[in-house]
Amino acid sequence: MNAPVLAPEPVGAVEPLPRPPSFSVVLPVYQGAKTIGEAIESVLAQQPAPLEVIVADDGSTDALDRAVAPFGDQVKTVHLPHRGVAAARNVGWRAASGEFVLFWDADDVLLAGKLAALEKLGQERPDLDLLCTDLYFERDGRHAGRFGEVNPFPLRGQRATILERCFVVQPAFRRSRLVEIGGFDETLSTGEDWDCVLRLILDGSPAGLWDEPLGVYRISSGSLTNFRPKTLQDRVQLLEKALDHPGLREGERPALEHSLVAQRGRARLAAAQSAISSETPDARRRSLDLASTRGVGLRVRLYSLAFALLPKRLGAPLGRRLTLTSELTRSLPS
Repeated sequence: MNAPVLAPEPVGAVEPLPRPPSFSVVLPVYQGAKTIGEAIESVLAQQPAPLEVIVADDGSTDALDRAVAPFGDQVKTVHLPHRGVAAARNVGWRAASGEFVLFWDADDVLLAGKLAALEKLGQERPDLDLLCTDLYFERDGRHAGRFGEVNPFPLRGQRATILERCFVVQPAFRRSRLVEIGGFDETLSTGEDWDCVLRLILDGSPAGLWDEPLGVYRISSGSLTNFRPKTLQDRVQLLEKALDHPGLREGERPALEHSLVAQRGRARLAAAQSAISSETPDARRRSLDLASTRGVGLRVRLYSLAFALLPKRLGAPLGRRLTLTSELTRSLPS
């Protein structure tokens, strides 16, 4: 395994550990009976094996228990009422005993060598609290590039970068640090992973990358559009929260505020585009909101204002222009 390790320079001397840290794998799942079997198989096939595999069932009403049953005592299932992915993550890591907890979605798969790479990274760099590898995107069964192609990993300035974007994907978290910060924010329906990583990094936790794609992250076409406005609004919420983080330095505030303006613009653009495309009654109101939003290009603001103010017959072509370049789809490498 000769993939380069990407990580900030350690503060002071760092000695490799005599043995690798232990890893628990937690699969938060809701209504995932059709896909969780393949995900679990990919976890159990890892060499070395994880310390434990935990399925955190977020109140599923499908045949999830039946799908997990063939794995017997190789998998532990914990159940909770349906409260969202952040709650499932919290129940999962609190039931875990590994030094690190790797969260893995029930419709994704680990590739051979994933845990071995994380173990090696954690052993060589015991100062790191967040460990990750690169992964492949898969859209509707077809290869769609690598995460690192659209989210380069920063060797320096991780504090500034995390305010702009989440540069780690599906990392393993040091469990003791999750305890210290209280885990995941259950008020967020999406973006709970970025929020947690942001809080850890502002609290002094460095992240490291084993620069090799060792997982497959699956995205369906429907998931790209159905919840996009809510996803972007959750990003606004987590960045607004970060303004009050005690670890935020005064010199970092302008960068955070700049990021917040950009995310608000994207969230309002997505909301307007969704409303216009679906012809919902609030389409004109959302267009007016967009017209007064900072961080949105002048042309888009003028189109949205004209769409909102002109009669429907005249405004319709402008509405189509607003949705030509859609914020409702996720940008992936080709």
